[in-house]
Amino acid sequence: MDPQENKNFRIEDSPVDVDAIKQAVRTILTAVGEDPDRPGLLETPRRVAHMYAEMFAGLHLDPERHLKVTFPETYDEMVLVRDIRFTSMCEHHLLPFSGVAHVAYIPNGKVTGLSKLARVVEEVSRRPQVQERMTQTIAELVERQLDTAGVGCVISASHSCMTMRGIRKNGSTTVTSALRGVFKTDVATRTEFMSLVTAQR
Repeated sequence: MDPQENKNFRIEDSPVDVDAIKQAVRTILTAVGEDPDRPGLLETPRRVAHMYAEMFAGLHLDPERHLKVTFPETYDEMVLVRDIRFTSMCEHHLLPFSGVAHVAYIPNGKVTGLSKLARVVEEVSRRPQVQERMTQTIAELVERQLDTAGVGCVISASHSCMTMRGIRKNGSTTVTSALRGVFKTDVATRTEFMSLVTAQR
């Protein structure tokens, strides 16, 4: 099951307990004062169960596998894949947060396919979490599997838990970064990375 191909997502392949989610959704609907048996809500428990199975597919996948295919290269400058769009789920309120991830690394004798970095972001995003941990996880996966000279990951996202509830600040954006190796220790490398991330599209 690969959430990168959402159109091919099959609920039958998911290890998620769909029946338990359906029952839980019925309980929630009743608890807020709704009738889960009225026509407009009859299919809601099934739809929510299928949505959670897809949104949380990353819990049952190993994103690191995408980085196992590498190619020997002497290239030792920065490789950056920018504007990788994602949607994840905040673990505090189970509301989505969406944005873009920018992932860069400096090879140390080998490179990986550019699409593999996007697949890592996609699968890591498919789990309940906080943005800070998501940023760290992506950086650590790339650093560990590619044995890089350095890794940088910056994520910019809008959180529904801030825009549709609580403080309700539409337009607010949260930016997190995780720097490893020379991205953290070398000022010039860090500056180059940040300037490329923020450069005009």
